[in-house]
Amino acid sequence: MRIMNKLLIRMSRPNYQILFLVFGCFALNILAPELFPQSQEQSVLTLNEAVKLALTRNEKALLTYQDEQIAQSKFVQARSYFLPQISGTGTYTRRPFEVSRQVGSQNIVIQRYNALAGTAQFNLSLFNPQNIPTLKQYLSEREVTRLTAMETRRQLAFEVCHAYLSTLSSQYLLEAARHRFDYVRQALEAAQARFKAGLVSSNDVTQAELEYATAELGITQAEGQVKNSFLQLSYLLNEPDIINKTLASPDFLIKASEENFAESKQLIAEAQARRLDINSLKYHLQALQALTLIPTLSYLPSLSFTGQLRYTNEPGLTGRYINWNLGMSLSWNLFDGFNREASYKLTKAQAAEADLNVKAALRRVEVDVQDALVALDNQRAALKQATVAYNIAKKNADETAELYRQGLTSMLQVEQANLSLFEAEVSLIQQRYGLGVAYLNLEAALGLDPFGQEPKKEE
Repeated sequence: MRIMNKLLIRMSRPNYQILFLVFGCFALNILAPELFPQSQEQSVLTLNEAVKLALTRNEKALLTYQDEQIAQSKFVQARSYFLPQISGTGTYTRRPFEVSRQVGSQNIVIQRYNALAGTAQFNLSLFNPQNIPTLKQYLSEREVTRLTAMETRRQLAFEVCHAYLSTLSSQYLLEAARHRFDYVRQALEAAQARFKAGLVSSNDVTQAELEYATAELGITQAEGQVKNSFLQLSYLLNEPDIINKTLASPDFLIKASEENFAESKQLIAEAQARRLDINSLKYHLQALQALTLIPTLSYLPSLSFTGQLRYTNEPGLTGRYINWNLGMSLSWNLFDGFNREASYKLTKAQAAEADLNVKAALRRVEVDVQDALVALDNQRAALKQATVAYNIAKKNADETAELYRQGLTSMLQVEQANLSLFEAEVSLIQQRYGLGVAYLNLEAALGLDPFGQEPKKEE
């Protein structure tokens, strides 16, 4: 009878060796995804594909291309002031009578029944002192818009990466909840077996049943979190069927735990030169500096050239069907009520503000890089601590299960050990997610894209 009871206890206790093997595979899948290639039959969505979807479908990214087109159009308009303006008009007039005059022996028609006239006008601004700084301003503003659009798309890529990691983490948390449910179910079966064998009281079964219901609720909550994460990711990608795809662990998680970076001074200098938002502020400063030249140059006169070619079938007394003329016009605004002085002070102050914004942004980059480096180091240390905590919790769960098998501990301690193991697994998942976020934040501070590449300046 004692041999039968021992056999029942051994068969019903939780199999922690299998649990450790399952979690080990899960950990390797995060840290080395290339070791576990996905089945070709599954629809797998990689992080790179997710970012490309967002950049081609998300309205925030599409709007940036329209902003670039608007800025380009404004630049072309400013450039048009340096090119000649050519226009033409033509008229047809039907009259009720014809007028003619006799001049000597010649009859001259002054007014015809059907009158035709055509005029071609040519205008060219030879010198306008305000056009030069205005063109430079729009040229700089075009660069501002282009860099701002690239920065918006870069930030959208990071936003997708955060959502992708959050969704992937929620999936792993769901798996952890299912693992806990399996542990609790096995513990419940063990308690029921021991109760039937008369080795424990019904209190063990009651405690196991309560833990079973709690674990079941945890699965439901985790499933809801997975759905919410997929909804957020689907919104960013503008892809409704994203929930039917499997997310692949990104490769940069390996870099996050292993990559060594240069000294902070070198990283800061590189980031200040690379960051798109900083370069955008610099071009904005150039645009405002160009505007400060307009009030000063407006003291100079402007010179324009005009030409006209005219045709008519009513030559009149001149006898000429085609006529033309050329002219030049000089315009000089000698006094404008001190408007130029006020405009100069205004644009000068705006340029000074822009210069201060550039300096502040450069100092902000220094803080961002240093904060990101500290956060990455802290997250690496937290991951090591979480790994140690998981190993301890696993060892404790194994020992507690063995003691319960021998009748030397209670079901309450078994449940506490299982719960500690589950919490350690959850903490390990969260710290790995946090490590990925810290690594992404550092790349963002350095002005890189989520894949560690310098953003290409699109033409």
